[in-house]
Amino acid sequence: MEEPSLSSEEKCCELDWKEPKFILLVLSVVLLAAIIIISLVRERLVNPPQNQVTVYGQGKVEYQPDEAIVTLGVQVDKVWSAEGALRQLNDKITRIMEAEKTLGISETDIKAGNYNLSPQYDYKDGVSSVSGYNANQNLIIKVKNIQEDKDKTSRVIAAASGAGANQILGVEFKPSDLDSLKQEARLKAIADAKNKAPALFKASGAKAGKILGWYENNIQSPDVPMANYEAGGIGGMGGSKTAANPQLPSGTQEITIEIGINYAVK
Repeated sequence: MEEPSLSSEEKCCELDWKEPKFILLVLSVVLLAAIIIISLVRERLVNPPQNQVTVYGQGKVEYQPDEAIVTLGVQVDKVWSAEGALRQLNDKITRIMEAEKTLGISETDIKAGNYNLSPQYDYKDGVSSVSGYNANQNLIIKVKNIQEDKDKTSRVIAAASGAGANQILGVEFKPSDLDSLKQEARLKAIADAKNKAPALFKASGAKAGKILGWYENNIQSPDVPMANYEAGGIGGMGGSKTAANPQLPSGTQEITIEIGINYAVK
């Protein structure tokens, strides 16, 4: 007796199960599922779920900045030629650097900032024409040991203005040992959190387990610039050869770091 023949649709389905592409697809799905299951099991073994609580501590360190970063600018306007504008600009920059050397500022503590040359346009009867060239450059000067010589920053600015600087763009006071100050604040924050932990666990009736981890947050850091001064510099200096020394007290600043310590709860 002959077996009943399969319809064309049944033959198609039977062949599909034997196709290499279908077999590869099934194997890929099985392999992916196995990887996911293994990862989940491993995560639970390595990091088993547990109750935990975070205790926060703060560390503050006060300091007096011993460095000042002075950013100043030199601007020349409406010079007839581009070459002339750059020549005037470079002459002023050279005079400023020479003036700073007399105050003990090393060349390595002076670096160039923005440098720009652009045409100046005048408009007449709706028509624009080049009437000259503007050039400007910034200088960034690091002033060291300002606690030993508290007027040094003021003299640096006055000398620069007298030599041709007509923009004082900012003065920033900072510590030279920032990393060590942050480490001191960090250790104080950790100690503060550890001191708080016993009382908090006792009040809650829970017991502290091992430390699971911690994180750090800088609440307050240095490098807060002072106000900018434009159009003639501080005290209306603007290139005057008899520029008065500005008053720039650096004051006392602080670094505040917050540490959160994660404790397991027994």
